[in-house]
Amino acid sequence: MNNDVVISFQNVSKEYKLYSSNRARLLGIFFKRVPYKKKLAVNDVSFTVKRGESVALFGKNGAGKSTILKMITGVTYPTTGEIRVNGRVSALLELTSGFDQEFSGRENIYLKGHILGLKDSEISALEEEIIEFSELEEYIDQPVRTYSSGMKSRLGFAINVNIRPEILIVDEALSVGDADFKNKCKEKVNEIINNENVTLLFVTHQKSVAEEFCKRGIVLKKGKLKFDGEINEAIEKYVSIYKKKKNK
Repeated sequence: MNNDVVISFQNVSKEYKLYSSNRARLLGIFFKRVPYKKKLAVNDVSFTVKRGESVALFGKNGAGKSTILKMITGVTYPTTGEIRVNGRVSALLELTSGFDQEFSGRENIYLKGHILGLKDSEISALEEEIIEFSELEEYIDQPVRTYSSGMKSRLGFAINVNIRPEILIVDEALSVGDADFKNKCKEKVNEIINNENVTLLFVTHQKSVAEEFCKRGIVLKKGKLKFDGEINEAIEKYVSIYKKKKNK
């Protein structure tokens, strides 16, 4: 893969099997005859993202955005096609995933750091910066099970944005906390992407926020790529595609 290309999708499709119940899903693991419906979440999608690019993904629920992000992060894999990712990925998707509820916030910093591939020495160097950003103060040494959902999200966000990512994936995660903390999150993302080596993939339904962070946009509909180009043109295409659907 070209050194300038950090994400490459070549004719990627992802098909899910939809079963009638959890029991049927379990039986489907062992028996091929269990009936199911096929759902093509991503349909023959190809694109590349170069190092330092900031790209917004547009599309209504079910368009395939989250599936694409999950395939980039390795949470799920394509049914057909090829995906290549070159760089450390930090994903602001489910901010509290990977936390141990019985561990303290500080212990979870190390746990999440290890999951993200960092060594103890690297985590230790970032520890105080993460704690300061999260604004948890004395709560950092309390069990995470005692945290509010907002406190957990702030800690998750603080960890993910402070690990020096090479590829940053943001999925509506800038709605964390109160107004002051939201602004702080936006400033941090801006600080990260102003580093020319950091690549941003951003999913949002807020067109003004996409314009603020991204120069390029990809529009998806029902799993298919409908447009890939300059951000303002992508927004226009996104609006026109779904406006036509609404007017029908």
